[in-house]
Amino acid sequence: MDWRDEGILITARRHGESSAIIEVFTAGHGRHAGVVRGGAGRRMTPVLQPGALLAVEWSARLEEHIGAFRVDPVSTRAAVLMGDRAALAALGAMTALIAATMPERDSHPDLYARSRDLLAALGSTPDWPARYAAWELALLAELGFGLDLATCAATGAREDLVWVSPKSGRAVSRTAGAPWAERLLALPAFLRAGWEVPPPRAEIAAALALTGYFLEARIAPGLPREALPAARARAVEALLRA
Repeated sequence: MDWRDEGILITARRHGESSAIIEVFTAGHGRHAGVVRGGAGRRMTPVLQPGALLAVEWSARLEEHIGAFRVDPVSTRAAVLMGDRAALAALGAMTALIAATMPERDSHPDLYARSRDLLAALGSTPDWPARYAAWELALLAELGFGLDLATCAATGAREDLVWVSPKSGRAVSRTAGAPWAERLLALPAFLRAGWEVPPPRAEIAAALALTGYFLEARIAPGLPREALPAARARAVEALLRA
C-alpha cells in the first residue's frame, strides 16, 4: 500500500532513538499518521514542526498498519511566526483542533483547502483573524454541526440577521430576536457576507465567542476529557490581545 499527497503537519513525537511519529492532514487522505525514519535527527527536527507544509509519500504492507512516511518540505510557518505571538497561537489552535476532532483517514478536501489558505495568511495578511474565525465555522460544518446563517429561524427573512440561536444554530433577525436578545449569540456580519477590510476586534471577538460556544456544546462532549484542546483558549486570548 502506498500513496503520495500534500499535507499539513499537525503533530510530531519522538519514536525510539531517532525516528518520529507524525500526523499530517492531507488533501486526499485526511488525517494520517506514520513513522519518519530519522525524524528525530538534526536534519529533520527543524522540518517536522506543526504547520509545516509537506510533500509526503506513505507506504505500508497493509492499509491498517501505521506505515512509514517519506517527507519533503514545501514550506514552513512556525519559524516565520516566532515574532507574532497571536498568529503562532492560532497556528497551534488550528493544528490541535484538527488533531483532536478530524476522523483518521477520512478525506475532507474543502477543509484542507481552507486550512492551507489560513496557513499562508497567518501573520502575513491583516485579515488573518477573520480568516481564522471563518475556519472554525467551516470546521463545525465539516464535523456535521454547521450553522444555518442564511435565513431567520423565526420568520425566514434574509436581511438584518444579527443573532444565532444557541439551541438550533440558526440565524435570527434583529426584530424577531429582540425579546430574547440576552439569550442569543451575536452574529458578526462578516461571517455571512465576507469582508473587504479586516473586521474590527469586537466583531472578531463575537465570532470566536459564537464558534467557541458550538465547539464546546457540540464537539467537546465527544473528545477525551470532554474538553477542547487548551491551544484553542490560548489562541483566543492571544488574538484578542493583539
